[in-house]
Amino acid sequence: MYKTIIFDVDGTLIDTEKAVLGSLQKMLKEEYGKQMPLEELTFVLGIPGSSSLPQLGIGDINHANQRWNHFMKDFYQEIKVFDGMKEVLGTLEDRDLVLGIVTSKTNQEIIDDFEPFGLSGYMTHTVSADDTEKHKPDPDPLLKFLEISGADPKTAIYIGDTVYDYACARDAGIDFGLALWGCKNSEGISATYNFEKPQDVIRLLV
Repeated sequence: MYKTIIFDVDGTLIDTEKAVLGSLQKMLKEEYGKQMPLEELTFVLGIPGSSSLPQLGIGDINHANQRWNHFMKDFYQEIKVFDGMKEVLGTLEDRDLVLGIVTSKTNQEIIDDFEPFGLSGYMTHTVSADDTEKHKPDPDPLLKFLEISGADPKTAIYIGDTVYDYACARDAGIDFGLALWGCKNSEGISATYNFEKPQDVIRLLV
């Protein structure tokens, strides 16, 4: 049914929630004197810092992003690949499916936070926050992926864990699979498929 499977990164391929929120919380406290509980920061999951930081009253986005990435290094031990994900990617690759990622990470963040986990080799195409002017939930990142890959939207599916991912897929005209293993709030998400665990991707899509 599907020939192209596109993945989000954070909350879908790798579990970065503790690292993203912990490093942001630390950055806000040390750089700006803002003390905020983690539950008030969860809205940042799934969108670029350039979109989330202004909502926290921060104007110097480049500096704040650099410091946020700096503090991420203190939380690297909290990041892990979701159980079974490497095996799933290997199986999908063996079945000649085109795999790729569309992420709100920048190119440098992909290098720092994603490539060390050894999943990049499965991916034929990558679209990062640096590749489009507009970002999720806007459809442009997925439309860019379709453009560079030549994939048919009718035989492509995007798998992600947030309402931003869902809206991006919906407005790009492709199916959406909700990664429940990383999803924190499924409200407002009418996914084509709901995947309880990574292995479900193989059973339902292949």
